[in-house]
Amino acid sequence: MELTIGAPAHGGHCVARFGGQHGRVVFVRHALPGERVTAQITERHRGYLRADAIEIHEASPDRVEAPCRYAHPGGCGGCDLQHVHADAQLRWKTQVVREQLGRLAGLTPEDQDKVFVRTEPLPGGLLNWRTRVRYAVDALGRPGLLQHRSHEVVPIDRCLIAHPAIQELDLLSRTWPESAALQAVAAGNGDVVAFERPAGTTGSAGGDPTDEPGGAGLVRLTGPAQITEVVGDRTWETSPETFWQVHPEAAATLTAAVLQMLRPAEGEVSWDLYGGAGLFAAALATATGARTTVVESSTAGVTAARANLVDLPHVEVVQAAVETALSRRRITAPVDLIVLDPPRAGAGARVVRGIVAASPRAVAYVACDPAALARDVKTFRSLGWELAELRAFDCFPMTQHVECVALLLPA
Repeated sequence: MELTIGAPAHGGHCVARFGGQHGRVVFVRHALPGERVTAQITERHRGYLRADAIEIHEASPDRVEAPCRYAHPGGCGGCDLQHVHADAQLRWKTQVVREQLGRLAGLTPEDQDKVFVRTEPLPGGLLNWRTRVRYAVDALGRPGLLQHRSHEVVPIDRCLIAHPAIQELDLLSRTWPESAALQAVAAGNGDVVAFERPAGTTGSAGGDPTDEPGGAGLVRLTGPAQITEVVGDRTWETSPETFWQVHPEAAATLTAAVLQMLRPAEGEVSWDLYGGAGLFAAALATATGARTTVVESSTAGVTAARANLVDLPHVEVVQAAVETALSRRRITAPVDLIVLDPPRAGAGARVVRGIVAASPRAVAYVACDPAALARDVKTFRSLGWELAELRAFDCFPMTQHVECVALLLPA
């Protein structure tokens, strides 16, 4: 079908309509707003279609040639925006964040103009940034990445967004007939760790470079059992499976944004919910010198937090799901400051209600999914809170993903 492409939408595609202004909605990948394209349908649903732009008749001035030879319709599904100029990628993500806040959180354009300006780039450029990568392995033992919305493996010989130290490994230059997946981690201190997931073991098969390495059944192929990450003047010794931000500049950037928004004062009590290894807790505890509680459910994260925050005696680490910790009073108010850094699905209404019930002075919400953030902002607003500030960071160049930090205050 021939289509004129409309605005970008959450998910790495643009919206078009087949059959005129009120025609059927088509979500088109590999396209840009304003372009006229021939698109091939990839999925049919009752209310919409999915398609790939396979021929560009009128190109956008923001279109560039994708640097990766696997970034094309039917190719690797890991990068959504390799055909988009760097500045236009930032505008794309800004527009997506605004659309989600309007549609899901009920914020008017005027509301948004007061709190949010644009998506900010991180240093380092568009390639060679991803420090944690997962590769799938096909039936012939060839490693690669998955097609978009598919379990089909695309064998590759190089992933250009992977950290250079990961690209130098020999994972992609050989076959792995006994493996289900491969994983690699490049630590901040230069250490590189590679894992194999043997066929038949539990856990994700990988294949999406935006996934986080980890899970049971991994066999270490090379590298140390513990790695070192550095943020400011503090170091973390963690297992390679422990969650950590995948862009080399992300941890420091997000920590600075959280501190700028919360403005912690001496003596203020804080919670770091979904705290992982305690990145934000360390910053808050250092700034306040007061009781700081980390809540984390994963054993690897709890182990890392307890080991790395041992020099901060006023920090407590609670192993529990956040919802459980709040509902069963594993953590108790009063509390002044809360950092909320949930997984991609968001915190959810029960967690938001538990936070509001604790009556903190301010909440900094770190979100890797703008739709989940918008849904939770709507819940906060329904409980009498307001979105006071929002910053968005391009922690995942070449992909549709964007990281946000939101400041929520009692209205």
